[in-house]
Amino acid sequence: MDEDFNPSTTACLHLVSAFLAMEPTDCLISLARECGGGSITMEVQSFIWEECINRAACNINRPSDSYIKNFLKKVIVDVESNCSDVLDGLYEQYAYYLTALKDDSSMIANKRVCKSISFLFPDEGPSRPTSKLVVPLRCSLDMLEGDTGCSIWPSSLFLSEFILSHLELFSNKSCFEVGSGVGLVGVILAYVKAKKVVLSDGDFSSLANLKLNLEMNQLITGTDMPDRTLQDPNLMECIHLSWESASESRLRAFRPDIVLGADVIYDPICVPHLIRVLAIFLNPDKSNPCQRRGAPDDNDLAFGSCLGRTVYGDASNTKSQFDTSKKGTVAYIATVIRNLDTFHCFLKLSSENHLSVVDITETQKPLELLPYMQSYNRSSIRLFSISFSGDQNSGMVAG
Repeated sequence: MDEDFNPSTTACLHLVSAFLAMEPTDCLISLARECGGGSITMEVQSFIWEECINRAACNINRPSDSYIKNFLKKVIVDVESNCSDVLDGLYEQYAYYLTALKDDSSMIANKRVCKSISFLFPDEGPSRPTSKLVVPLRCSLDMLEGDTGCSIWPSSLFLSEFILSHLELFSNKSCFEVGSGVGLVGVILAYVKAKKVVLSDGDFSSLANLKLNLEMNQLITGTDMPDRTLQDPNLMECIHLSWESASESRLRAFRPDIVLGADVIYDPICVPHLIRVLAIFLNPDKSNPCQRRGAPDDNDLAFGSCLGRTVYGDASNTKSQFDTSKKGTVAYIATVIRNLDTFHCFLKLSSENHLSVVDITETQKPLELLPYMQSYNRSSIRLFSISFSGDQNSGMVAG
């Protein structure tokens, strides 16, 4: 017996959290070894059996059977390779999955699964996470096979950490998210008690999945009525929003205090449409954001008739961006810069439409609330604060 094993350690908490989030099984094995002081002891196996396998069997929001099977296989191989005994229950459960999943449709890679993302809040003391927020989400395993709106993107994790790290910015504020996907950011906004939350997506399949996820998190969804005031803090709006066709009058009716977006600037075709939406939301004037040349209606994209100011790299005016008493709508966009040309296009169009873009990634770092997620690379993500700038004489400032 390992008398030093303590199931309440940080490593054990991380192991269960990683299991629920369906982190790569190699990550789970690494955490399991950490729990056992370097090896997956019999006590660690018992912990895995009780806290992961048994508890998952009783929970409708659990990882997929194929994922659990692969995890069990990795545990058994690791223990046997060290010439140690394997817990009988793990053998039996693995044998069950081998039979049950043979030629089963649940083995299809693109099947929707449930991942539960656990945000771990540290204590004031020598820091061991003791409280957590668990968000179950129905999502796709493959974000590259036409199911991008039903996948959990790294930038949505970063943006969620940012919101939880700066409660005062979002509490009692009207928030509008563009490209809401699985709805993680929306659930977090409800948790920090945003006054009103409107989630939007241009894909009907993603929107249907989004509503299911909100219901899974005990959040009530309202109807597509932009001028309705939400009285119930758990009531949220989910709307279909096509950036290229949404009218200016419809967008202005929402009147958000804060606009949010995660990984929404990766597609060069969509960038001009996104900038139009942001310009309408962020411009305090009732008139169009720019004097457009030859623009017959709200859907015209002939931007470029006005000069703005874009700050990138040097967040010299970050303080003003975080002044919560300052009037005016602000946007927070988290993104992985996958293509520099696309990103430069985003900056250029922002400048032409009076939008000031400030990189606040380093100056306003969020707390690391997902320490168990080894697959989540924070270093690749940038966070931008975007606001309307009426200064037509200043050009783009690069850091």
